[in-house]
Amino acid sequence: MQNNLKLKIENGFAIIEFDQPDSKVNVLSSSSLKELEAVIAQLKNRQDLKGLLISSAKPDIFIAGADIREIEKMASGSDAEALVKKGQKILNALEELGLPTAALINGVCLGGGLELALACDYRLAGYSSKVKLGLPEVKLGIIPGFGGTKRLARLVGLQKALSMILSGDPVSSSEALKIGLVDKLASQDRLLEEGISMISEKKIKRNKFKPKLKGWVSILLDRTFLGRMILINGTRKFVLKTTKGQYPAPLKALEVVSKNYTSSLEKSLDREAKAFGELGVTQISKNLISVFYLIEKYKKVVWSDVAPVKIGKCGLLGAGVMGGGIAQLLSFCGIPVRMRDLNYQALGRGLKQAKEVYDYAVKKKKIKPSQAAMGMGLISPTTGYQGFLGADLIIEAVMEDMAIKKAVFKELDSLARPGAVLASNTSCLSVSQMSEGVKDKSRVLGIHFFNPVHRMPLIEIIRTPQTSGAAIATVVEFTRRVGKIPIVVSDTCGFLINRVLLSYLNEAARMLEEGLSIEKVDSVMLRFGMPMGPFTLMDEVGLDVGYKVALILENNFGEKMKVAGIMKKVYEKKWFGKKSGIGFYLHKGKNRVVNKEVYGLLSGVSASGVSEEEIMERMVYRMINEAALCLQEKVCSEPSDVDIGMIMGTGFPAFRAGLLRYADSVGCDKIADTMQRFREKYKSERFLPCSYLLDLAKRNGRFYR
Repeated sequence: MQNNLKLKIENGFAIIEFDQPDSKVNVLSSSSLKELEAVIAQLKNRQDLKGLLISSAKPDIFIAGADIREIEKMASGSDAEALVKKGQKILNALEELGLPTAALINGVCLGGGLELALACDYRLAGYSSKVKLGLPEVKLGIIPGFGGTKRLARLVGLQKALSMILSGDPVSSSEALKIGLVDKLASQDRLLEEGISMISEKKIKRNKFKPKLKGWVSILLDRTFLGRMILINGTRKFVLKTTKGQYPAPLKALEVVSKNYTSSLEKSLDREAKAFGELGVTQISKNLISVFYLIEKYKKVVWSDVAPVKIGKCGLLGAGVMGGGIAQLLSFCGIPVRMRDLNYQALGRGLKQAKEVYDYAVKKKKIKPSQAAMGMGLISPTTGYQGFLGADLIIEAVMEDMAIKKAVFKELDSLARPGAVLASNTSCLSVSQMSEGVKDKSRVLGIHFFNPVHRMPLIEIIRTPQTSGAAIATVVEFTRRVGKIPIVVSDTCGFLINRVLLSYLNEAARMLEEGLSIEKVDSVMLRFGMPMGPFTLMDEVGLDVGYKVALILENNFGEKMKVAGIMKKVYEKKWFGKKSGIGFYLHKGKNRVVNKEVYGLLSGVSASGVSEEEIMERMVYRMINEAALCLQEKVCSEPSDVDIGMIMGTGFPAFRAGLLRYADSVGCDKIADTMQRFREKYKSERFLPCSYLLDLAKRNGRFYR
């Protein structure tokens, strides 16, 4: 009995339609592959058929990939290898069927779904923006296992195949047509008819084992031994630079894809299966799968039982870097934005910020110039409040000054329509306090965007005691609509992410005061897996912003958040970081060197005897303790709030599965004991473990049960 797919015979054509029951998507699970194998065997000896077409009954979904749950459960390398070899055998049978075959790609076609399509003779894709084709396996710490490392490269060439497989990023249907990944595009409702026509007329004639390459450089890199060596060596350097050697899957994928390019299919599949087996049982792969589930959870989690209201128009106050970034994001997602500031000079800066983001996207060919122009057209500047009356959501992004924010909210209360949500883009100030002059406080909340807005995937939604479920639901839906991941946190100073992060940055500054070098501290955290060291991060954020936030936290939390003296000295020198060209580093374009003058602001003590392990533990364990305290104080609801927030908001290394998953791997008892040791050594209460962490340590507990 077939549950995952159906076979129909119409006018001499066999049609396999994937339609996994009780699911919004199709996946290539063991059961669906077994059904596919049976259908292929059934069709193999039929002489009355003109061709086979493979389609999906799911709207905007072809096949989303293999079943990740099965990959997660693999206990040994041999189990993993055997699993993918079964899939390889079935897709080989499809490729060798003897009938002309076509995949009708109506939407998402990823991982095993694309590998199935690659085993067909033809690929026909819809025009829809929902169509995405890719092999994202490296993002799960593995490589394609159903023949993708061989079949993709022989279709689109080695250079493009490496780009797709090593990044894991999908391509659109138009890009897929351009590189030869699909043979033709058609409207979504005519894929079947066009597929039958394509097979019947045999208009598309090509050698699928010889990619169509454009330009002599592509031909050199693809068709000559020397060119391939240049491509492979250059790619290896790039992978090591971007992953810092922490992620084994991209390097293994590079090795397998490049070797398979000149190998037979049989040898290639064997090499691919062995590599998949090696990677599939690593802790890094298990952690990345855990993060995948985490992201999927926060794409769907319900934060309120009230139905959301769809945001039609937005008002935005403040046209600075953040204001311009927010305006660009909203307009890119098709939401009209009315942006207000005090004068047209300020508005010009906000519009320039938005245009720079659009121009970069056009330059990188992520969008067309017409899309950028359309997006900019949705941002309308004003020095008054014209157009704000009809806004469904009004966001203030003015400077972090409580008096100014209070005045803005009082003004908004008198002009916003009833039911409109009023939000503050604040990084640490009390939303309750700034909304004191608002009559209906149930519609007030915080929306903390992270900078740069177009890149950072997280948004913190700050809920005051008076915020309604309707306002939360509306803004959560809005957050997802603009492509971000929401977490809802309580209205306490610093909220969740900045509170945890500032404890880390402050500890780094204290170690600098103790005599450790900027390079040493940064390099330790780079080796731990952070995307940049703490001093580089402070320069990127800007000390003009970071120091003020740190002071607010000190005023609220006292001694444990006391700002390191060196941060004040650097701030007073107006060494604000990258934006001013000088901070802890000297910045010139993309290059930076340590600002040696910083050491002249210190007392000259040396801490050469401190181990790299202690450097890491002091910073990371303080973050863990602060996160535990946030759970204790109910700033957030559960450990996963911390982990998704730290991964998406600060770049905490995904291969460690999250800050609190990492804590569980170390052991809460060890962390608490180490914190107590630091407390005694450094005579400071900032290392005092909170009761939540101590309780876990005493009962040998974990953040995740």
